[in-house]
Amino acid sequence: MFCTLILAILLFEGNFCCRTVVSTIVTYDSKALVIDGKRRILQSGSVHYPRTTPEVWPEIIRKAKEGGLDVIETYVFWNYHEPVKGEYYFGGRFDLVRFVKEVHEAGLFVHLRIGPYACAEWNYGGFPVWLHFISGIQFRTTNSLFKKEMELFLAKIVNLMKDENLFALQGGPIILAQVENEYGNVEGAYGVGGVLYVNWAAETAVSLNTTVPWVMCAQADAPDPIINTCNGFYCDRFTPNSPFKPKMWTENYVGWFLAFGYAVPFRPVEDLAFAVARFFETGGTFQNYYVYFGGTNFGRTAGGPLIATSYDYDAPINEYGLINQPKWGHLRDLHIAIKKCEEHLVNANSTQISLGDNHEAHVYYKSSKECAAFLANYDSSSDATVTFRGKSYFLPAWSVSILPDCVNVIFNTAKVTSQVTVDDNSAFTRSITMIGYSLSSSSSSWSWYKEKVGVWGNNSFDASGLLEQINTTRDTSDFLWYTTSINMDEKIGQNETKEVGLFVGSLGHAALIFVNKRLVGFGYGIHDDASFMLSAKVNLRTGSNTIDVLSMMIGLQNYGPWFDVQGAGLYSVVLTGLTDSKEDLSSAQWTYQVGVEGEFLGLEKESLANSSIWTRGSAIPINHTLTWYKTAFLAPEGKGPVSLNLSGMGKGEAWVNGQSIGRYWSSYLSPSSGCSEDCDYRGTYDASKCLKNCGQPAQTLYLVPRSWLQPGENLLVIHEELGGDPKQSILSLEKVNEYAAMCQIRIFHRLILGNRVSVLSPQHHNLG
Repeated sequence: MFCTLILAILLFEGNFCCRTVVSTIVTYDSKALVIDGKRRILQSGSVHYPRTTPEVWPEIIRKAKEGGLDVIETYVFWNYHEPVKGEYYFGGRFDLVRFVKEVHEAGLFVHLRIGPYACAEWNYGGFPVWLHFISGIQFRTTNSLFKKEMELFLAKIVNLMKDENLFALQGGPIILAQVENEYGNVEGAYGVGGVLYVNWAAETAVSLNTTVPWVMCAQADAPDPIINTCNGFYCDRFTPNSPFKPKMWTENYVGWFLAFGYAVPFRPVEDLAFAVARFFETGGTFQNYYVYFGGTNFGRTAGGPLIATSYDYDAPINEYGLINQPKWGHLRDLHIAIKKCEEHLVNANSTQISLGDNHEAHVYYKSSKECAAFLANYDSSSDATVTFRGKSYFLPAWSVSILPDCVNVIFNTAKVTSQVTVDDNSAFTRSITMIGYSLSSSSSSWSWYKEKVGVWGNNSFDASGLLEQINTTRDTSDFLWYTTSINMDEKIGQNETKEVGLFVGSLGHAALIFVNKRLVGFGYGIHDDASFMLSAKVNLRTGSNTIDVLSMMIGLQNYGPWFDVQGAGLYSVVLTGLTDSKEDLSSAQWTYQVGVEGEFLGLEKESLANSSIWTRGSAIPINHTLTWYKTAFLAPEGKGPVSLNLSGMGKGEAWVNGQSIGRYWSSYLSPSSGCSEDCDYRGTYDASKCLKNCGQPAQTLYLVPRSWLQPGENLLVIHEELGGDPKQSILSLEKVNEYAAMCQIRIFHRLILGNRVSVLSPQHHNLG
């Protein structure tokens, strides 16, 4: 292997500009990725560029590098890069080229996971919805229509990177690319078509001539030269499908994603470090944290069903871009320890030595006198003292000690020495003070708009029977109105009412049900099964009675076999108690309206902030369904991130200066049991093992990007679907600052100034 130096002479408006570009050659062998002829141990972390703002990218990347990362890994999000077939967008948060260049500027490599299927708890798994409406198409199988569109997008991204000289051989940072994503988990559902599709995807990727290796994750049958990689909480037992491929881990889950109605999952850093150390102990050479920074599902980008807006993931860098201790620091120390063993790990095979039951050593000899060792106790409950090369070593249960010289322990995965947070009842990385004020005295600063129930515009349409929601809305809105009527003249006497049973069945995800314009019920599913049945006793009167159902989506499905054809919306509406038999309205004539009125009017837009359509007064309506609220607030001083407290609201979406900060669902509480104050890191971890905030909403604080705020007044618009009180801490703006020596100060200062809310910046504190 060798490094080629290319001197590029560029001409700009008659002036010569010389720029030296270093071309990097990337290959692989059975041990590791080989960069310019040298095998490398690489620590990587996922950072998804649209889940924060470009202004924040450099800071996130810097903290990742300081945490010991060599590589930044990201998906590419097809649905936002090609929102309309043939029309591309690479601006703002979706400026992929700018993001890759920011990583390059920081001196890190890039693993570009083009897919184009992403999963990622992202709406529709990253697929554009227009793809679904190509007649005859079938996703992720040997379907010519799908393969044509997938190949076009793969080529679009590869050529974009080439045009910007971003692949390693061109002097750029991209050293790896990925085609497809976790297809092996669902391949069996596609039969022989799945096998043919895998081979086609691999051949197509290689034909694009990126000059860097391609990977397929969770794909045991990935054909040569594609590297098959591991995804999971543990990958020490993973073996590539060829002796000529390195052992790589593309998704090491640092925690888990958050869903509305669920408790908050977290993963103890002792277990995470144990998993990483075991991977490198057993021959791994590339490891990626999923995610190193999670960020935020702004707008309607969250996948489904019911994925929350926060994508914090208990990552080493939290949603606010702040370092999450002790996770960040403990992993940084682990990376340093592993790096000290690099020459041994990439140039030798390990010698495995039993040290007792559930205790073992892996020794890597650089020469007969030089070695590095990993001592492991994988017992889930018992500490141990083991003897290695004539010396005694104490090994806590479920831990690995790293000895870069085969003598001295420089790191043990269970011994956390990094600073931790006051949130975790430890000292002294983060200090939190909260001063709360009711907003009731400023209710006159609020304006509102109450929506009509049912069909509201002249773009409604009629159809026989119940229509599937996604095929009807094409995901242009979360909402679809279903409206019908039933005449009771022949069923009850004049001026009488009759109590009947109303049963509504839905594929998901939630629905408000009105009879004669009065709310009679609210039904909803859960993340694992968004379908639900809702029953209610309702009174029908003589004459015509209306039934209006507002069906709600909370993110399109993003995972599973044939996930792209999973439906939503109503499938059954039945009345009982009218006569001896039930009356099935499922095949009746229904009127449909896509979206809600406020969306059509554009109430979230700054241009309508002073419109007469808004009502203003001191008697602000609270706990009403389908109500829009707006107010103005002053941006907090400083440069730190800001959050909005929506704990007083029910369910809906919020906008700041016309930009959506995401969906909220504060009224959906997680189960009251299943959490533990102290989660034992020992033993195998899964997503339900360590939970917190039982009996509480999944999320109440919503990030407001600093770059979205402006000097002076800012516009807040809230669309409340179920009912809430915007006077209850709605404008609780969280101010977060970081200070020197890894100290993080989170201070809430809220002060009512007239009818405006001002957030005061904290003073710097000397913490010694």
